[in-house]
Amino acid sequence: MDDFDQNISAINTTTPTENLTYVYSAVRWIQMIMAVLSIFGAGSIIIYAIFQRLVRKPEVLPLFLLSLTDLLLSLSWMCGGLLFTQSCKSYATCYNLHIVEQMLYMASFFYTLHYVWVLYTGLSRQYYRRLNGFPAEHPGQARKCRCLVPVLSCLLPLVLTVPVFVAGNVFQCFTNFTQPYRCLLMHTGAVYLTSSTKIEVTSCSIIQIYCMAIFLTTFFFTFIGITTLMCKARSLYKRVVTSQGFFGDHHWETLHILERRMLLYPSAFFFCWSPAIFLATMMLVKPDIIEGRFGVILYILQALTSASQGLLNCLVYGWTQRYFRSLSSNTFRDANTQTPLLHSQKKNYAALRSGGSLTNVV
Repeated sequence: MDDFDQNISAINTTTPTENLTYVYSAVRWIQMIMAVLSIFGAGSIIIYAIFQRLVRKPEVLPLFLLSLTDLLLSLSWMCGGLLFTQSCKSYATCYNLHIVEQMLYMASFFYTLHYVWVLYTGLSRQYYRRLNGFPAEHPGQARKCRCLVPVLSCLLPLVLTVPVFVAGNVFQCFTNFTQPYRCLLMHTGAVYLTSSTKIEVTSCSIIQIYCMAIFLTTFFFTFIGITTLMCKARSLYKRVVTSQGFFGDHHWETLHILERRMLLYPSAFFFCWSPAIFLATMMLVKPDIIEGRFGVILYILQALTSASQGLLNCLVYGWTQRYFRSLSSNTFRDANTQTPLLHSQKKNYAALRSGGSLTNVV
């Protein structure tokens, strides 16, 4: 996924790469700072869910898996910054670290989509329960699907990155890694390219193109999926409420909140990865465009945005939602102040409310 292997034609410049070491140093510090913030953000969701015993809740498990993936991704970016600081001489270490990073951020893409899909399917079940008196899916099938999707979200990135790991180490694609940018986060190649010779396409360049292609593909698949599901959720909620022939003030308020979420979720995802997407596209299409100062700006923006995913996700999908914040108090109250009969009656009453499962979204 990196641009360490410069197997693409480039233009002459008079500025040597080694004079731009301060750029890579700035990227390193930004990457490490944002990684630390993301570790605290994702870790806060994980610790909260574990200590409040919420991990097994169907509404919380997708957020927990997303936060766990973001935590591991932030730790890998932290390791890259530390290896840069220590001037690691093992090119193979940096190469394989970036393969791990690639697997993790692709898994994060799929878990983000899985989280939004869970919100939408919860609302869909509420609609069909209100319309027909029973869920649209058989409970056993729904449970099997809920277990299968998280597993696939983890296995699919692993399957896609195994060829990169095997072929890259077999062909020793890391032998052309050059200082000083080798261990920084993805797409942090040379700011100024100094080779004017068109290098013949090799196995390593094909691997590099493959890495960028699957990154772009998974990004756009996730982005389109999130946008589509949120639009369908808004439309479905209106059908849920109008099916009972009344649209009150609290329904309008919930609809407005859902509309804001419909814009917030795709916007936050696009904000995190748009610099990296632009860099990957330009490296495939016309790499000389991202040389010099323009490349410096993009590299810094990428370090600010991509490494902040764990922090942004914990805010957008976790702490800004009233439902998630209220889970601990509701759990405590149900466990200590209600009999099992009252608890079951409360659950049945909540299922009949017009807001229904949309509390997961707002």
